[in-house]
Amino acid sequence: MSSPSPTVEAPRGEVYRLISHGPLALRLRWRLGALQALLDQHSFWASSRSRGELARMLGRSQATVSAWHGSTLVGFGRATSDGVFRAVLWDVVVAREQQGEGLGRGIVEALLDSPAVARAERVYLMTTNSAGFYSRLGFSPDHGQELLMRAREGR
Repeated sequence: MSSPSPTVEAPRGEVYRLISHGPLALRLRWRLGALQALLDQHSFWASSRSRGELARMLGRSQATVSAWHGSTLVGFGRATSDGVFRAVLWDVVVAREQQGEGLGRGIVEALLDSPAVARAERVYLMTTNSAGFYSRLGFSPDHGQELLMRAREGR
């Protein structure tokens, strides 16, 4: 089940609708092609994901937010969390044409307000080139920790 979140009114007068999805993210499951296209066209880290992988990803995320301009998906973000100690924001993406309109901020704030994330002691995220954007939303580098990664072969 989805519940409407506030709309984002952009400086150019465009109105975007943000939807905070329930655990099943049904609306997005029906629109996997739109989600796949958004990620393929507007992210380097999440391109080439299959519809099956996207469906599994949605099913295992505790919070999911989508941004719509009419019937067009123009933004997305999700989070995983244990609901107590840690949460991680993932895959926050806004179509290039809509960047600077407040959608990224709206998506991140909706994720932070979701029950699973809002109760977490710490919220993490990783970014390659958007640290300035996230620092304006209250995130800061944690120099006491190091990002380590183990990639599955063939990925």
